[in-house]
Amino acid sequence: MIKNLKQLRIEKGISQHQLAEVIGVSQQSINKYENHGVEPDIETLIKIADYFNTSVDYLIGHTQISRVIEETSSFDLNQKEAQVIQRFRLVNRRQKECVLNILDCFSQK
Repeated sequence: MIKNLKQLRIEKGISQHQLAEVIGVSQQSINKYENHGVEPDIETLIKIADYFNTSVDYLIGHTQISRVIEETSSFDLNQKEAQVIQRFRLVNRRQKECVLNILDCFSQK
């Protein structure tokens, strides 16, 4: 069962039918995933995770980290820099691209 699917869907304010259309399954399938212990195939699970900008691990309840887990490297950051990174991790992919475009504009010579 996808433990966090219903919560994510409600937080995003979309219906089972709307989610079904986006990921290419029936509304009945979404209902079964949320309420009847039916598990989707891995391809569908990945589509759901991508749509909600989360990880498969979060969807299935394997972690409580709801954001996508990305590879990181160690840097010495001051408190303000660390806050910027934390906030950046919370936004969706499109918003990240916007932030990076703005940074590109400021950093060009």
